[in-house]
Formats: sequence, C-alpha cells, structure tokens
Amino acid sequence: MQVNVEYRPAFALAKVGLDPGEAIVAEAGAMVAMSDGLELETKARGGFLKSLARSALGQESFFLNTFQAPAGGQIFLAPALPGDMRVLELSGETLMVQSGSFIASSPTVEVDTKWGGAKTFFASEGLIMLKVHGSGTLIVSSYGAIDEIELGPGETFTVDTGHLVTFTEGIGFRVRKVGSWKSTIFGGEGLVVDLTGPGTLTLQSRSEDAFLRWLIPQLPSQNASRGD
Repeated sequence: MQVNVEYRPAFALAKVGLDPGEAIVAEAGAMVAMSDGLELETKARGGFLKSLARSALGQESFFLNTFQAPAGGQIFLAPALPGDMRVLELSGETLMVQSGSFIASSPTVEVDTKWGGAKTFFASEGLIMLKVHGSGTLIVSSYGAIDEIELGPGETFTVDTGHLVTFTEGIGFRVRKVGSWKSTIFGGEGLVVDLTGPGTLTLQSRSEDAFLRWLIPQLPSQNASRGD
C-alpha cells in the first residue's frame, strides 16, 4: 500500500495505491474517487458490540467499508472537515485516536473504543478515544493543521480536549475541568487533559466544537426565515 497526501494542510486528500490483492478499510463517506475494478464490502467490522461501541461512543460509523483490489488500483480518501491528514505505520503498537479522526487502515489494524472517563459527559468537549492497534497502515485526519509533540519521561503537557488528535498508549492522561464547573460549561473552554510522557501526541490547530459555538448563533432563526 502506498499513500500520498496532497493539498495539505487545509484540504488534504489521501491518494492510496493498492497492489494486487490488497485491501483497505475506510470510514463510511471517506471515499472521494476510485479506479475501476475495486470491490466494495460493507459490514460491521469486529462484530455487533464493537461496532455499536465505536458508533455510539466513538462517533464513528457503525459500518465500515472494505475496498478490495484484486488486480490493484487506486482510491482517494478525504475527511468531512477541512484539515490535514497523516499516514502512520504501526508495528504492533497501540495508538489512541480522537473520535472522528479515523479515516482508513489496513485490514490488519484493529479499531476499538476506549473511554476517557465518566466526567467527560459534563462538557461539550469530552475525551472519547478510539483504541487502534496492530500492524499496518493507519490514516488519520485533523480539523486544521496537525502538530506533533514529543514528551520525555515525567514531562506533562496540558491540551484542550477538542484539539487532541492522537497519543501513544504509554502516555498517562487525566481529564479535568478548568476552574469551576460554571466556567467549564459556560466559559467556552470545555475540558482539558493533562498528558504525561514518555510518548508522542499530535494536536489539531482548530476545534470542531469551538467552530460550532461560533457558527450556530450566526444561523438565522426559524422565525426570521419565515419573516415573522
């Protein structure tokens, strides 16, 4: 599998070349275009319960699409939101991926849901992560540009949960509020997560929740649209 990401960081597009007999598992709706001869199979990967957890908790599709290339081929993939994409090669390690950032992977890569803790339900920006492990290619996306930070042993970095994309499993994390619950819920900052190394984490330069908080008040009300 060969992956080339173009038009980054604002409107990234992943062009994936598949050798004969290769396959790729992609999030529903991620396919932009593909060459002739690719075969598509849609199924609840990992069984009903894992697919339900990935959909209900991880904000991912219940069904995933597997594109098989019997004679080889090419497929273009893109996320729903404008931003960057990153290609990672896993060799048996485990990576925590922000819900909504999974785009595609080799069939040998497993995707499961991992909770960040019950306290994440008390603010709009929780910490619900996908647990990705195995060996193979993984493609993730971000809203905005991606930045990578390497943490040394015992080093702690605090991140708004709406900007966290990935972190390696060895990193310790603690979700907490900023100030009082009133300022957390109504002050626009949401929750933060303290990440402690060693390990690597990636951030996205924009937050979907922050964008929606700006956008929704700008939308015309139902009464205004009717001219009342």
